[in-house]
Amino acid sequence: MTVNKINQILQVLRNSGVVLIATDTVYGLAALPTDETAVAKIYALKSRPRDMFLPVMVAQMDDLERLGLDVNARVGKLFGSVLVPGAITFVLGFKNESLKPDWLKTREEIAVRIPDNALLLSVLKETGPLLVTSANKHGRPDTPNKVKDILVELNGVPDLIIEDGDGREAPSTIINCRYNPPLIERSGIIPINVINNIFNGE
Repeated sequence: MTVNKINQILQVLRNSGVVLIATDTVYGLAALPTDETAVAKIYALKSRPRDMFLPVMVAQMDDLERLGLDVNARVGKLFGSVLVPGAITFVLGFKNESLKPDWLKTREEIAVRIPDNALLLSVLKETGPLLVTSANKHGRPDTPNKVKDILVELNGVPDLIIEDGDGREAPSTIINCRYNPPLIERSGIIPINVINNIFNGE
């Protein structure tokens, strides 16, 4: 990881660009959530309907509270575990509507993750929350793990491509923390029994 690479990514993001970047799971498409031009590019690249929201990545737990999200005890237990940062996506609701930024005004919940990837975390610390979605065509169950295959599938080319070997073939595990007990919405890299063991104090 170099400072030049981080600066290159930041420059593209801050100029309405979309970056294809490795995460700790599959490759993702990243854009600033406040930049409508960049957001529109992501939807176009994935051929994704605009009424389907995009997930968010942040650098640290404090970012969740600054977005007005409900960081309840169930969330805190997982965030304080060895699973974070890592391949677990949290679906959270809002606790403080007054803190909700304009780009989240139409949402009742968001899917959010702290990735275990040094380069991406360094970028997130500079930008704040980013929209980061799997780099596959909408409707496809899997994301190609090679950049060359991703580019064949996408509807166009991202503004910047940061290649870092093959991506993982499995996505993150999604857990909806708006329910008690939390509801597993998608099985992924982290086994469900590992998450349950944390909730059960094992």
